[in-house]
Amino acid sequence: MSTPPREQAGGRTVHATRVLIAWIVMSVIATPIVYFVLGPVLPPGDNTVLVAFVTPIVCLLAVFFVYSLTQFRAAPSTELVDGPPLRNDSTVQTTWVAVTSVAVLFLAGFGTYELLKDGSGGGQGPAPIAKVSGNNFQVQVIAQQWEFTYRYPSFGGLETSQLVLPADTNVELHVTSLDATHSFWALQLGVKADANPGVDNVAYVQTKGARSFDIHCAELCGLWHGYMFDTGEIMPATQFTAWVKQQQQVFASVAKYMPKYSTVYFPDPQRRAG
Repeated sequence: MSTPPREQAGGRTVHATRVLIAWIVMSVIATPIVYFVLGPVLPPGDNTVLVAFVTPIVCLLAVFFVYSLTQFRAAPSTELVDGPPLRNDSTVQTTWVAVTSVAVLFLAGFGTYELLKDGSGGGQGPAPIAKVSGNNFQVQVIAQQWEFTYRYPSFGGLETSQLVLPADTNVELHVTSLDATHSFWALQLGVKADANPGVDNVAYVQTKGARSFDIHCAELCGLWHGYMFDTGEIMPATQFTAWVKQQQQVFASVAKYMPKYSTVYFPDPQRRAG
């Protein structure tokens, strides 16, 4: 004997109410935890906002699956047969399409706005569309097999083996290569940009307080690619100035042998062999 439509509708309402309540409770608990606990350990940028935004969506999926597995599970003694055919529910379909469309459009709009406002951290070539206007602090990142070196054009083209940046500064990174294709990845700064010979790939980052950050090559570049990593530092302005003076003294004897600063380099093809 089939269940009357009214009872079926009432059952669906009860289940939907339970799922809704469980979803709201879980979202209210999980979203602040994700934002305040997980957020600080994420790379900088808008990752904290985006992860917090999708947390209620993940909670809804988790609640739905757990509820379905526990409430609609057949008893072990039940004979396994096909369930009744399910027809489309226009209310559920419309709601799902509307909610997901709004979520995707919001994420796309928010990401685009922040990209244009703060500049790209991924590099967009020598003429980026999204860039930070103003007097930015420039640093050139030079990749080579198998290390990164860094030149500071505002300090006479000083080149060092460690990337040190002043705190609370808009930094304009000019990423290039002397041989093969590399990829400059400063994880905690939220910067990842290809390093290609003959190309000036510009990326932006705004430094905050003093901290260290990891640097890796994220492009397979030869035999010792796995060893191409380093640690950079962000220093307060006064400490950074003292560090620059120290580096200028250390490299004073070889400064005259350094090639003139250039935004791109065209190496001998033999150098690509490593």
